[in-house]
Amino acid sequence: MSDLVLVLAVAHRDARQELRSRAVTVATVFFSGITVVILSFALGPDPDDLRRAAPGILWVALAFAGVISAAQSYQNELAEGAFEQLLISPIPRAAIYVGKLLANWLTMFLLGLLLLAAIVILFDLPLGRGGPLLAATLASGTLGFSLIATFYAALTANLRARESLLPVLMFPVVVPVLLAAVRATETLLGPGQATGNPALAGPWLQLLVGFDLAYLVVCTAIFHFVVEE
Repeated sequence: MSDLVLVLAVAHRDARQELRSRAVTVATVFFSGITVVILSFALGPDPDDLRRAAPGILWVALAFAGVISAAQSYQNELAEGAFEQLLISPIPRAAIYVGKLLANWLTMFLLGLLLLAAIVILFDLPLGRGGPLLAATLASGTLGFSLIATFYAALTANLRARESLLPVLMFPVVVPVLLAAVRATETLLGPGQATGNPALAGPWLQLLVGFDLAYLVVCTAIFHFVVEE
């Protein structure tokens, strides 16, 4: 069986498990929605302030929801002993990591599209021709976040204080991805950028892709050390 088939099998297994329980989906959608509402009220009723803050609100809500999603992707399996069975099976550790990564990334990307649509409607933000670039930014940013979140969730899965350790360990590493994602989104969604600006968004998108490739290589290469400890 090829590694690609194994990766897709792990991703399908995680996605099917979530579709059955829907626990993580409900929690992340509810939490991210509450985050958007609270930050909107904190900024006040000024439409210009809300439009300027929209990129930051989007990625703050996604970051907090992503921590919940990544942590739960291991906890249910650990409680049932399914993850140990997965580890003793003849599956490359890298395939396990990439499979779980795909499942977490899909969850975050779909949530990001939902939040983006809600923010565009609530804050009356014109997309113009920036829609495809925003989708690319969302895909690259959520991939970078999922790479780190999936890796550190495995690292802290067996620790007692995993709920508090996970964000403490991962956020310093994932901050560059979030900053680049916010700036790329700002160039496409901020005031005065109704038609999108590829010239300004391009460098930030390139930086996001560079982070994604670097994190993918490093995390995949050392994941087996994490799960075998």
